[in-house]
Amino acid sequence: MKKINWAILGTGVVANEMAAALTSAGKEIYSVGNRTQSKAVDFAEKYGIKKVYDDFHEMFADPAVDVIYITTPHNTHIDFMREALKNGKHLLTEKSITLNSDELNDAIRLAEENDVILAEAMTIFHMPVYRKLKEIIDSGKLGKVNMITMNFGSYKEYDMNNRFFNRNLAGGAMLDIGVYAISFVRWFMEEKPTEIISQVKYAPTGVDEQATILLQNDKKQMATVALTLHSKQPKRGMVSCDKGYIEIMEYPRAWEAVITYTEDGKTEKIEAGDNAQALKYEMEDMENAINGDRSGIFLEYTKDVMDIMTQIRREWGMYYPEEN
Repeated sequence: MKKINWAILGTGVVANEMAAALTSAGKEIYSVGNRTQSKAVDFAEKYGIKKVYDDFHEMFADPAVDVIYITTPHNTHIDFMREALKNGKHLLTEKSITLNSDELNDAIRLAEENDVILAEAMTIFHMPVYRKLKEIIDSGKLGKVNMITMNFGSYKEYDMNNRFFNRNLAGGAMLDIGVYAISFVRWFMEEKPTEIISQVKYAPTGVDEQATILLQNDKKQMATVALTLHSKQPKRGMVSCDKGYIEIMEYPRAWEAVITYTEDGKTEKIEAGDNAQALKYEMEDMENAINGDRSGIFLEYTKDVMDIMTQIRREWGMYYPEEN
């Protein structure tokens, strides 16, 4: 397995988490770039990174870089992704990977043309507990998945300048937290939903503050999703099957789930992985893919989720400045 040189674009909270994950796994971060260079210098000193770019765009053409982890606001992703992919860089991009399906389809095309790995840093597709639960469902032990119910609610103060409500930073519930809930739904559904109904409440800035979504696929598997940015809810997912149901709390970085069996009401706790290692699992799957094993990359699910989110927002008539 060849040594892989990682570069990190951005120096925010999640960039720090990935840097910590890489260093704890004994990986050397080759370089870092940021719009504000002084922040990149501080980040490099913190994690022992030798190379800091005067202009972060130099990262995309640096021949020593194998893979770039993009952590900038999601409305900036596609321009950086295009530049990196055209230069033959593998990409792990934070959620939401792009603003819409058109952008994602273009990125997928460039990744295929340049024979590189493109993946979204969606924890649900990489946490070990989800793979264990998928094995249990695929075994038939619980029967068919019939209904999925999802909640995700944050209470964000009504500051219309922060990124959660800022239209110019692609704020809103769908791309910030809805992407987790819909990724969960897609993980447990056998097929992509084909029937989608939704309703929305807007924040004063015009972004989606609150939404409810109903989904159904051709196998008649259904899901409900409730999202709020100014009203607290538990991060709770429930998967109802013929012979029992699965409950998962704190599902974006879940490490355990509880199965309740229909016949006798008995419960079983399923544990796998560690929520503190969430980004380590993403990194490992990305490195495995670069080395030839793409089984841990679920770009087709990312595409399905983006198609759903794009369809819903277009039905709402909600567009970001970059989309007009």
